[in-house]
Amino acid sequence: MLLGHPVLFKSLCYVDGRWIHSDSAASVAVQNPADQTVIGHVPMLDEAQIVSAVDAAQRAFEAWRWVPQEKRSALLLRWHELILRHQRDLAGILSLEQGKPFAESMGEIAYAASFVDWYANEAKRLAGRTIPTHIAGAHLGTLMEPAGVAALITPWNFPAAMITRKAAAAMACGCTVVVKPAHETPFSALALAQLAEEAGLPPGVFNVVLGEPQMAMQTLVGDARVRSVSFTGSTRVGGLVARAAAEAGIKKLSLELGGNAPLIVTEDADLDQAVEVAVGAKFQTSGQDCCAANRIFVAAPLYERFVDRYSAAVRRLKVGPAFDADVDVGPLMHQAAFDATAARVADAREQGARITTGGHAHALGGWFYTPTVVADARPGMCIYDEENFGPISAVCAFDTLDEVVAQANDTEYGLGAYVCATRVDTIFQLVRRLEFAMVSVNGVKFTGAPVPFGGMKASGLGREGGAEGFEPFVETKYFCLGNLGLPLSSL
Repeated sequence: MLLGHPVLFKSLCYVDGRWIHSDSAASVAVQNPADQTVIGHVPMLDEAQIVSAVDAAQRAFEAWRWVPQEKRSALLLRWHELILRHQRDLAGILSLEQGKPFAESMGEIAYAASFVDWYANEAKRLAGRTIPTHIAGAHLGTLMEPAGVAALITPWNFPAAMITRKAAAAMACGCTVVVKPAHETPFSALALAQLAEEAGLPPGVFNVVLGEPQMAMQTLVGDARVRSVSFTGSTRVGGLVARAAAEAGIKKLSLELGGNAPLIVTEDADLDQAVEVAVGAKFQTSGQDCCAANRIFVAAPLYERFVDRYSAAVRRLKVGPAFDADVDVGPLMHQAAFDATAARVADAREQGARITTGGHAHALGGWFYTPTVVADARPGMCIYDEENFGPISAVCAFDTLDEVVAQANDTEYGLGAYVCATRVDTIFQLVRRLEFAMVSVNGVKFTGAPVPFGGMKASGLGREGGAEGFEPFVETKYFCLGNLGLPLSSL
């Protein structure tokens, strides 16, 4: 892959405005999921070097927090401009290390840039308030203060957007950040660091480190100077992060975790629209998305027609490497993801489900799996009960709204849900009764920079995006100014 701006492909960590090797010479190989070729190596820092990144972030915070908001915003807007200028290069790097089709990667880079633009502008409106006083002669109010150094731990499925969604909010309000990306997809993070440097962000404001995952997490989360921790990943690892944060003292904590999203197709739904929504909601990022529609519930009168049309649409999806023309579905991220996908399909088949399309490894070999529809899924099947990160889809019928609400809510997760319906009373009943923090009606796209993204139950704590996205990175400081010489009431 030829880059228009070759310096974007970095094989070093970024700390305090410097590109650094590992002191121990440890490194990890990064593979292209499409063919398992090694595309590069990145250093795995030791504990002392990760602590040095926190040192740098803490030093930078003492100055960055006092930089006028207009200047902080201007620097972030310059970063945003550079991300869009080099969108194709960034998308190429993302596709190379993550495997998603190039068109999807282009979309992710635009999505990533949108958070930088939004928070650079929204931070200008981040303000405290005056409180009507109940204390004679006093003036009361609040200030919004940056929390301090923020540790941002990000996943491999959206290796650019999950960084900017966190980092833009944190830096815009005056925090400094240490980013720990997934070791499967480090090059997107390092390319963003290169552009942050070109944009003029001061040394120590934006740092990127890699290290042995457990050690790196424990070192960052356990450092008393890290005042905010934001993590995106599995619910299991999120629990470990929360435990480490609790053991290290009280910190601000944001967790964006797993999902097992239902898609409910009611009897009054537009069937063609429902099929289109189902394909989009399940198979983007090869199904490796916490918001993917894992369980599709269809009203019984529509069920067989839906299964037929949906299966036909899934059968038409083109599978291939990221840079092939018109590819819809790329490879799975690694062997473990492939094995888990194959095992879930085998389990469903053994329990009597119908495989109406797919159900086997793709002819391309490697980590490619054929897009699959599993009809007549039911509780007890792994594909129904578990979050599945793969191009496999479980479909089942329902009779009543009460029944489907109970089935949809019968999961530990509560991130996203989808509804296809036309009756307003049905739509609002489902929106209110579904125990999911985000509900999309008659459409796939529902996220974006102005949107508070996050989950209920085991799907997380806090929100990212929107004005709520500042919350993990700010402290509300109250003040009471007494003895101001104000006239005292005689009442």
